[in-house]
Amino acid sequence: MGDHHVHSVYSHDAKYTFSQQAQAAAKYGLDWMVFNEHANFGHARYGAALEHQEILKARAENPRQLVFQGLEWYIPAAEHCTVFAAPGPHEADLLTRFELAYDGKLLGYTDGAPGSPDTARNEAHAVKAIQWLAEQRRTGYVDDVLVLANHAAFPGRRDSTSIRGEYENKPSANSFAGYPADAYLTYGGFDWATATVGGLWDSMLAEGRLFSITTNSDNHRTVFDTWKNGDWQPGQNFDNTGRLPDPVDTDTPQPGSDFWPGEFSRTHVGVTRYGYRAVMAGLRAGRVWLDHGHLLDGLDVRLKRDCDFGRGVTLGGRLRVRRGEKVTLYVTVTTASRANPQGILPELAHVDVIRGAVRGPLADRDSWQAPDTKVVRSKDVSGRNGTYTLRIPLTAGDESFYVRLRGSDGHRHGAGYLGAAIDPYGPVTHEPGNGDPWADTWFYSNPIFVDVAGV
Repeated sequence: MGDHHVHSVYSHDAKYTFSQQAQAAAKYGLDWMVFNEHANFGHARYGAALEHQEILKARAENPRQLVFQGLEWYIPAAEHCTVFAAPGPHEADLLTRFELAYDGKLLGYTDGAPGSPDTARNEAHAVKAIQWLAEQRRTGYVDDVLVLANHAAFPGRRDSTSIRGEYENKPSANSFAGYPADAYLTYGGFDWATATVGGLWDSMLAEGRLFSITTNSDNHRTVFDTWKNGDWQPGQNFDNTGRLPDPVDTDTPQPGSDFWPGEFSRTHVGVTRYGYRAVMAGLRAGRVWLDHGHLLDGLDVRLKRDCDFGRGVTLGGRLRVRRGEKVTLYVTVTTASRANPQGILPELAHVDVIRGAVRGPLADRDSWQAPDTKVVRSKDVSGRNGTYTLRIPLTAGDESFYVRLRGSDGHRHGAGYLGAAIDPYGPVTHEPGNGDPWADTWFYSNPIFVDVAGV
């Protein structure tokens, strides 16, 4: 369980020390975390090296907590990504070289507007950046490196073409002409792209691509926290130090809008052993489920052929079957056993099975809908506690398909964004500025694909 998007004094707009963030992560039960500081000239010249020394110290002092060093990359012509490598002798050097050579903010390669004379160049440079990272992994300069999109539905900045391009490493100057105003809102605490059954995320999955989701705190300034940024010494600033002064406690709530790492958003990764590369492998494989508000203690998902006594496949996996073959989805839920940080004991009310047809790449790269995806089963689990397993029978038809899971505390739901026929009990929006995140919590799983032979 972890968080891949945490900032510290090595980001120009944050305020907490490594120790404060690590203590918070431990308090809320995280096993791993990524410090991904903003790209900045001060960071590249000074901060990254200083940060690395603190990373090494934190690893030595907290052997049961996996602490990654990362970078929040300003993608040329696009938004932000988390970039992080497996620990090793070259991890800090890799990130610094990457920051100086490929960061859009540092290079001035930020323009991605349609029709801009620089857009094509900037997008091409973003592709070169990904290719360069892949080469460092291929040659063994680092054992592994991952790139995870941040703010994936940031209003208007990432269209369906851009997201597809980031997945494929193929740039396009097309814009998201049909970006709906409703996409500015959250639905049950999750973004429009994730929460809409038959929407943007499903349109990617319907191509047969493992497009994983994660959740994170993006912690800069915790809500109601009493710490403020320390004062600069004369002549010092971020550009010539690469580090903010340590924060100072004021005993008075300071401006902030974030949760601590693990306090609200949690990314759960399935691993075969405990370690840095195991976490990275689990993320890459899509063995991931997410929850808000500590809704669940555990979730294990298996899809098996009824004629097979094997273990089947889990999240992110692919199961090959014949037309008409019977399969069963086994969903083992472990309910919350303790109150969350808000003092609420979460209770899961329902588990929904979402199924969509897989039909390959779309001709319309701007499409954000998957019309053959819908909720096919909803299980009422109100009042059930402890660990239990749901058995959900499915039949393979003439098309390959995928299934994914979703559930909530049941406090707020209604017809989904694309209608009740597709999603009868989906998340709904709150009045802007008037929602209680702790009173409307959901979980989501990554998909399992079913490949029908002969299709």
